[in-house]
Amino acid sequence: MTATRVENLSRYLRLLLLAVAMLGLSTTATGAVFVSVAIAPPALPVYAQPICPGPGYIWVPGYWGYGPEGYYWVPGTWVIAPYVGALWTPGYWGWANGLYVWHAGYWGPTVGFYGGINYGFGYFGVGYQGGYWRDGGFYYNRSVTNVNVNVVRNTYNTTVVNNSNINRVSYNGGAGGINAQPTTAEQTAMRERHTDATAAQMRHQQASSTNRAMLASVNQGRPSIAATPRAGAFAHADSVSAEGAVKRNRSAEGMRTQSMGAAGPGGPGNQGYPGGHPKQHANAGMQPQVQGSLQPGQPQQVHGQGQPHQGQNRAEGQGRGEGQGHGERGGEGHNR
Repeated sequence: MTATRVENLSRYLRLLLLAVAMLGLSTTATGAVFVSVAIAPPALPVYAQPICPGPGYIWVPGYWGYGPEGYYWVPGTWVIAPYVGALWTPGYWGWANGLYVWHAGYWGPTVGFYGGINYGFGYFGVGYQGGYWRDGGFYYNRSVTNVNVNVVRNTYNTTVVNNSNINRVSYNGGAGGINAQPTTAEQTAMRERHTDATAAQMRHQQASSTNRAMLASVNQGRPSIAATPRAGAFAHADSVSAEGAVKRNRSAEGMRTQSMGAAGPGGPGNQGYPGGHPKQHANAGMQPQVQGSLQPGQPQQVHGQGQPHQGQNRAEGQGRGEGQGHGERGGEGHNR
């Protein structure tokens, strides 16, 4: 076979794969169907995290799906875990054989490889630093998640270092992509028992795919609904827009636009928010560097922080400005 025929065959196969995706025969919310695209996905938008609705909810970061009209944004959202001990491994776009291939997310006992993508809110490229399961309950790290301790009693505070390097790249490999390979632990996690996205996640993704406002070609990478407090709750008052997007919901209109400062969560760079709660942003330069080693079931003490507490309405003597009488109302006046 001549080089020309090989090249033509390769081009034909790429077009065929793209046509399958364009016909809507694939989905980005389940691993059952293959999706590949010739065009790189847009950068991840920057947005604030809606407050956690209650115990047992796990944060599922937003991502770019792909449909007949191109890339569309699937808002980040809080989802009830399908079983005790379930952790979400986000999906990611990876470069392979000249195409961007979607690797679907899944539920499992351990967070696996998600391309090294910095989705924010605990998903900083490796593992998950937003919480862990213990004794049948999920404990939330207040340093990187928006949680109201009057509603969610199982919380702790482990500081995640705020690096000034902001990385919003949404794909692994290829030109300009994240250069990351799975660690030994992530390879092990990939072989564990997995559960596909829940029915609520599927409905959330499908609603996004049919909403023209979610199309990257329409919102220019800044969706007006970037995150929701629950799956499918696009019209909820606590849904938020991306920074710089047209704000079409009540929550977004009332938000302050002060980003995380170099001091990190709870530091001087976050002063000025009602209720004293910092505005947590996805992709705000947070890197997977923790002061101390956070292991599941073993909260790490950092600067007097890190002890899980149950039923406390405020931190007691914890450092970095959290626990001064008003900082633990978990976002009253934030995203409302």
